[in-house]
Amino acid sequence: MVALVSVSVALIALILIGTIISVAQKIKERDVSSIPGNAKEYDLTAVEMQEPSVLTGKNILFLGSSVTLGTASGGVSFADYIAKRNGATYVKEAVGGTTLASGKNSYLRRLKTVEAEKFDLFVCQLSTNDANGKKPLGSIDDKMDNTVSGAINAIVSYVREKWDCPIVFYTNAYFESDPYAAMVKRLEELAEKDDFGVIDLYTDTVFNDIDKEQKNLFMADDVHPTRAGYLCWWTPRMEEYLKSYLKVR
Repeated sequence: MVALVSVSVALIALILIGTIISVAQKIKERDVSSIPGNAKEYDLTAVEMQEPSVLTGKNILFLGSSVTLGTASGGVSFADYIAKRNGATYVKEAVGGTTLASGKNSYLRRLKTVEAEKFDLFVCQLSTNDANGKKPLGSIDDKMDNTVSGAINAIVSYVREKWDCPIVFYTNAYFESDPYAAMVKRLEELAEKDDFGVIDLYTDTVFNDIDKEQKNLFMADDVHPTRAGYLCWWTPRMEEYLKSYLKVR
């Protein structure tokens, strides 16, 4: 009898937990959709293809964490907009909360699970999670992914060996963080050493020169853009760089 009561209590507890989680998820979804920057006018379905470009027909691999995923924008990010606007195919390997430097779902570990035979372009996020998680920056010559520098080096080496395609990293727009600023500086140094591209949104003063009203529309918080932020702010700048970069590769 005691065992049956215990099982019943356990089942009730599981049902209550499931209900709480379900309610929490619905609240989160409603909160995200209620953000002005996630209004229907910024939906992916409302986006039309532009004139054919060097990106048209390309198969692109996007690797990153929550900003690449689109955590604050219902799972839609610049990756989805760029692909649709330019008639490209793509894989978006993005998991929120993950880091470049070694961890359970580190960038390099997930990168090695991508099985596609060919990519024409690789775009990788300089994750803010490494800065927030105080991952070591490491030396510029590190090869293992236990540091930020080592992870970037290892990712570049793997992509070149696996797909031999152009490589571009991108940074977040500016937010106050000394560790992330150091990561951006190191990324630029590594790019110069190893000849890959960098879309540096972080130190671009012209890009970051937006007023308070625009920022409230474009950003859900200091790190995560809304759909409006991706579509109207990030995507044009990133497209401009990628098109220019691919023309000379």
